[in-house]
Amino acid sequence: MYRFLLTPRWLGYLALTLVAAALMVFLGNWQLDRYRGRTAVNERIDAGATMAPAPLSDAMPAPTGGPGTAGPAPADELTWTRVTATGRYDGTNVVLVRGRTVDSTVGFEVLTPLVLDDGTAVLVDRGWIPPAPGGGAIAQPQVPAAPTGPVTVSGRVVASESGGGAVDRRDGKLEIRRIGVPRIARELPYPIHGGYLLLDEQSRATDPAFKAVPIGHTNNWQNFGYVVQWWLFAGMSLVGYGWVARREARRAAGLGKPRPPVDRAAEPAPSATA
Repeated sequence: MYRFLLTPRWLGYLALTLVAAALMVFLGNWQLDRYRGRTAVNERIDAGATMAPAPLSDAMPAPTGGPGTAGPAPADELTWTRVTATGRYDGTNVVLVRGRTVDSTVGFEVLTPLVLDDGTAVLVDRGWIPPAPGGGAIAQPQVPAAPTGPVTVSGRVVASESGGGAVDRRDGKLEIRRIGVPRIARELPYPIHGGYLLLDEQSRATDPAFKAVPIGHTNNWQNFGYVVQWWLFAGMSLVGYGWVARREARRAAGLGKPRPPVDRAAEPAPSATA
């Protein structure tokens, strides 16, 4: 009854079905890996909100190169953890990161190098400020001065962002579109750590002009939905092949022929009862 499945045509259908199902399972597994990775990021973000800060060196190795270089990037499992560092802000090398949105308003994040006792530095994201009034989203703001003297900061470890284009210097400040630590390092007179710190608090008062940069959780459930979707598609393709094969087998056996219509007019009329 199912010998037709061994014909070249049906073997071809089977091969295509299996390849398609395998590809869909692979895509589901890929999305599962992304779901697990994003879930781990969210867990680190949540844990960092309550953990005691660790020394900076526990999360980011000190740079070993000369001025203008960046150290190793923080390990993935250490991003978003909370660390502390003590040094002096270098207010002459402020970095403005343009095109950053907080509360639906486009403005700037302000990075200031914190120079440590060993002569290296770590970039500290002190917060967000709006552009100068009346000049549009790229109008350079008046940046509050960084505290002078020794300061101790605690903040989240954030990895360098990719891309971002060239670093510009305008009105004595560096500007960039994305926080690309290696690019920024080339403009500074000392080696810097391979990631940066998103400021939580510092020992000297933070200027109220800054708004805290919110930490957003990744949308891991979207990836989980894709996992279910691809695996369902894989199962449906196999079930669909089986359904088409069964229909073909029934047709070949004559089991799927429609019944002829019944001529009701030719049937004898029921006898009348008194």
